[in-house]
Amino acid sequence: MVTEAHADARTQPTARTCPFDPPPGYRVLRENDPVAEVTLPDGVPGWLVTGYEEVRAVLADPRVSSRRRPLRTGGATAGDAPMPPPAPGMFITMDPPEHTRFRRLLTGQFTVRRMRQLTPRVERIVAERLDAMAAAAGPVDLVQAFALPVPSLVICELLGVPYTDREEFQRNSAALVRLDASPEDVQQASQALRQFIHRLALAKRDNPTDDILSGLVRSGELTDEELTGVGVLLLLAGHETTANMIALGTMCLLRNPDQWEALRADASLMDSAVEELLRYLTIIQFGSRRTALEDLEFGGHRIPAGSTVVACLPSANRDAEYFPGDPDQLDVHRPYSPHLAFGHGIHQCLGQQLARVELKAALSALMDRFPTLRLAVPVDQVPMRDDMLVYGVHELPVTW
Repeated sequence: MVTEAHADARTQPTARTCPFDPPPGYRVLRENDPVAEVTLPDGVPGWLVTGYEEVRAVLADPRVSSRRRPLRTGGATAGDAPMPPPAPGMFITMDPPEHTRFRRLLTGQFTVRRMRQLTPRVERIVAERLDAMAAAAGPVDLVQAFALPVPSLVICELLGVPYTDREEFQRNSAALVRLDASPEDVQQASQALRQFIHRLALAKRDNPTDDILSGLVRSGELTDEELTGVGVLLLLAGHETTANMIALGTMCLLRNPDQWEALRADASLMDSAVEELLRYLTIIQFGSRRTALEDLEFGGHRIPAGSTVVACLPSANRDAEYFPGDPDQLDVHRPYSPHLAFGHGIHQCLGQQLARVELKAALSALMDRFPTLRLAVPVDQVPMRDDMLVYGVHELPVTW
């Protein structure tokens, strides 16, 4: 039966009891009220969708817009403020037909075929970083020595961004995904990244090379502001998520030595292991925000037009009805399952094939090169990224 929204909304769970598991409160919601009215972490009222089937439905529903207010836990609450228009080029916050125009320009750059062609270069980058790591000797911070440089180098080459500028864009990228960043900090970091990409794009008009930004410049289909926005989005997404998956995935395997040894014994398991790590860890920790364009009847509730709706990817990927065996256990032998780590629908992650290539290359080579890899500190001393939109570890001290 459809019910009206109620005033005593619960709070979205955020506290973890295990570094690899989503907050246990998600299971309670998923099993009892998979579409629940809640107060979001930044104090904004909204609807939290935790069941697998329900999350897929939200992400595929054209009545639910990708325009949304940003998730923040620090600074002023934006719940009553008017929703800002999408920034030029930021197509992940757009709906068709605007979203379609940008997606069409980029889809051919990230096909399975093109990513397979890129694999040897990714493997060379991985090998070079492991050589440097071995030369440094342990202990080292795996994030700075390996997990962050690998996807940063790859996306820099793809976009035509000088890797020597990595400290600038990594610093500003981190500010954009901090939950406690003030509106002023976010604006400053965003502006700095836009200026950085804008200068680069202007230079490519006179000296184009074989990279994605140059190709977009040559196409002539984007304004300078749109080109800048697309470049910022690809640069941010291209290193932030994969870097954290490499580091957190390594930590997770080290804490599950039977899974580590299974992979070392049978390299053919790596494809399924990558999918399992993506499902099990699901690092977009608070889900994907959307906005209801009209009144919806969904999951037994009436969701008013204008409501914030959060599709909780970490919870959906632990739904026992859709994943064989125990979904709360890491199992590199698990048969492929259609997880939602990359989202679903028209906004499904454009770079997912690149992420798979990088994860497989990084984890395979790391295990081969350092079979005795282990944490250099107790697990409870590893600083987790609870304070970031993209979950993972701030540092991962390892030795061998």
